[in-house]
Order: sequence, then structure tokens, then C-alpha cells
Amino acid sequence: MSGFSDWIRAQAPARESFEKSRFLRPFAQRVFHPALWRFTRRSVPRGVALGLLVGIFLLIPGLQIAGAALLALPFRANVPIAAAMTFLSNPLTTPLLLAAALYIGNATLHIGADISQFESLMARGAGFGDWLGWLLSSAAPALLWGLFVISVASALLGYILASIIWRIWLIRRWQRRGKSRQSAT
Repeated sequence: MSGFSDWIRAQAPARESFEKSRFLRPFAQRVFHPALWRFTRRSVPRGVALGLLVGIFLLIPGLQIAGAALLALPFRANVPIAAAMTFLSNPLTTPLLLAAALYIGNATLHIGADISQFESLMARGAGFGDWLGWLLSSAAPALLWGLFVISVASALLGYILASIIWRIWLIRRWQRRGKSRQSAT
């Protein structure tokens, strides 16, 4: 498990990179509070949940990290984990997330937003105007509702999984300590 935590620490943005962000500069005193950068049993699952929530719902690369970091403040979540979890939505996963959100929005709201038009726009590399016209149609409510459902479900699942993984890691650590104490006596 230590390999996973080492990997997370290596992938998580460094505090210095956040200090350079012009979006976070007005909130620097609060964002850089040491408690928000510690890996604890409460802050890590909160960071996972907030990062997934913001990362999936926003889908705007620059705003995802800043949004997750700012949302981490009132919830006392781990800022590096929240920022790292926003990378789940990336150029490879975004089309899948959008298609799933549109499907969920159509299935739950019964709007009938055209998925084939979405696929056509993706396939031909449509411009901003074409995408804007599509979003101003009936697709926007379905897409936003679907993104909301996916982001909330992912955040809940991420929180639960992070809590379980943290407990398993702690139990194994206690067992190793117990074995090392027994072998020392």
C-alpha cells in the first residue's frame, strides 16, 4: 500500500504550484493552511469526494483544480488529493463522461436530447459555434443533470472507497507493528 501512497504523493500537485496560481492568490492564507495539506483519515476521503465532484461536473481544466482547492477549505479536505482527483476527467475520459451524462439525462428527464448529433459533432471536430448551438437546444438540461448525477455518485463512491482503503492500510500498519514488537521480544 505504501507504493500507492507514494504514487499519489508524486502525482498530486505540489503546494508551490498552487502558490503560483493567480486564481488562488486571493485565498492564499486559507488555502495554504498546513492542516489542508496533511494526509489524515478524514481529509483524504473528503479530498477524493470533492475532487471527483468538481472534476466531473465542471469539465473545464483550469477551473477544476482551483474549484476543488477552494471547495476543500470549508470542508477541511486534503487539497492535493482534491486537486489530483480532478484529473479523472481528462481528454480521454471527457467524451465518455459527456455521452454517459447525456444518456442519464435523457433516461431520467425524458427530454430526448439527440445523442446522434453529439456523436456527429465529436466525429467531425465541430467548432465552438456548433457546440454552443447544440447546448442551447434541449441537450443542455439533460447533459447538466447527467453530469450532476454522475459527479455526485462518483463523489459518494470515492468517499466510501477512500475510507475503506484508508482503514485497510491502517489495519495492515497496526499488524506490522504488532509483528515487529512480537519478534523484538
